[in-house]
Amino acid sequence: MNLFATLEQAYQTAQAALEAAGDTSALEAWYADTLGRKGAITLQVRSVGQLPAEERPAFGKRVNEIKQALEAAYAARAEAIKQAELTRELEAGAVDVTLPGRPVPLGHLHLTTQTLRQIYTIFARMGFEVYDAPDVELESYNFDLLNIPEYHPARDMWDTFWMQQIHNSPTRLLLRTHTSPGQMRAMRERYPEPIRVILPGKCYRYEQITARSEHQFYQVEGLAVGKRITMTDLIGTLTQFAAMFYGPGHKMRVRSSYFPFTEPSIEMDMDCILCGGKGCRVCKYTGWLEIAGAGMVHPVVLKNGGYDPDEWSGFAFGFGVERPAMLKYNVSDIRYFYGNDLRFLRQF
Repeated sequence: MNLFATLEQAYQTAQAALEAAGDTSALEAWYADTLGRKGAITLQVRSVGQLPAEERPAFGKRVNEIKQALEAAYAARAEAIKQAELTRELEAGAVDVTLPGRPVPLGHLHLTTQTLRQIYTIFARMGFEVYDAPDVELESYNFDLLNIPEYHPARDMWDTFWMQQIHNSPTRLLLRTHTSPGQMRAMRERYPEPIRVILPGKCYRYEQITARSEHQFYQVEGLAVGKRITMTDLIGTLTQFAAMFYGPGHKMRVRSSYFPFTEPSIEMDMDCILCGGKGCRVCKYTGWLEIAGAGMVHPVVLKNGGYDPDEWSGFAFGFGVERPAMLKYNVSDIRYFYGNDLRFLRQF
């Protein structure tokens, strides 16, 4: 077989292979085997030296014609395959609008919100209403009116986030360090009526984040003002709350303490549910966990709220929300609450 016949046979074989190429990868393989550096048609050009001199121009011309024809056929075939693949992709991803919609997974209330609602329900049964107070607070409400003047060392108990003052205003703003400022707002709003409210909200302190403390956290403040309210009423209220929230049968203890806005002041502890009183990092290995700080409203605070301390008395208490939830649901690290880990959140 002479070189012309070999060339034509290679041409026919290349045409048949091109028609058989069904996808982009097969088409690229065909191009490499046919028109690439070592392709069948390219190798034909290198054999031109075997021909007599008078036949070489005709052979070279025919090789160029075949290469141009195959290049054009390759381009057309590539476009056809591209359109076919696009059509298949569109058909595979088509949406049948007659099918019922896929159900959207619903979220649920965060554990902190669930705990807050349980607390609201318990205190509602005891006659307390919910009173909202602002997160951004005046320095006077957060400290001064609560018997914590600027020079008072008790201010060191709260690591405060101060707000930038606007236009050199003498009034200083801060992110409230506790929910106690709401006591003053409630008293000044409700005077001269008796008061029985809880004040839930988020507090902010510049503190190190550990397994048992966060720099932002929820608190629930409680306030009752009336005639002949005593410490017994306070202890009874906290004991009843603990029994309703944690369940009966837990050990409770009351310790004397100090808060500038209550006198006398106490702290109420409960045996640690997490370790059964044996000691763990959450209870600081004491077997007891504080559930509330409380006391009788200081006469100065009553007076600042508009109530005559000779006629009126009251009690106040405050506790976190995350820590009671940790006890109730056996959570060992407060950082889980705001870590956004769905594996944790979906358990509750």
